[in-house]
Amino acid sequence: MQLLVEPVARLIDEFSRLPGIGPKTASRLVFYLLRAPEEQAQSLADALRDLRARITFCSICFNITESDPCAVCTDEKRDRSVICVVEEPLDVIAIERTRDYHGLYHVLHGTIAPVEGIGPDELHIADLLPRLDAMPPVREVIIATNPNMEGEATAMYIARQLEGRDVRVTRLARGLPVGGDLEYADEVTLSRALSGRQTME
Repeated sequence: MQLLVEPVARLIDEFSRLPGIGPKTASRLVFYLLRAPEEQAQSLADALRDLRARITFCSICFNITESDPCAVCTDEKRDRSVICVVEEPLDVIAIERTRDYHGLYHVLHGTIAPVEGIGPDELHIADLLPRLDAMPPVREVIIATNPNMEGEATAMYIARQLEGRDVRVTRLARGLPVGGDLEYADEVTLSRALSGRQTME
């Protein structure tokens, strides 16, 4: 005997497909929505429909946008000689929050992960190369992939693709987080913090 009626089971299944949401959390969300006012459930449904109907990817940098090209790519005040390569649109938001970067972006939508069957062709790596020939020319490509195995492999692959071009390829500095304690830092982080040390001013 099936304990859950089909619409409830289906929504639990759909929520479970989202990253970070397991069957228990999905069940809690569905039963919360069943008890919630009709307007709240309707508002969620409208927001999901809006997301699919109004959001697209920029044809230049592949960030999410309502209009193509996106606001960053069309902003004449941005430094067009620098492109920051990131894994996901969320990384653009994180970098923009610093208010220290004023160049352009290039969103890969993932990293090279052979175990998951994701190779360079599944990412927007090839789309980066024609952008380097734009006017004014790009002087620097900042590779801002995450400092994990997949991020490092992706960074190395991109750097190899850019060899022989008149462009400076840089990588985000890595080291100790502000407010962190040395005793909690792993060896790799401490090693990179030491090798990337700077003269005190």
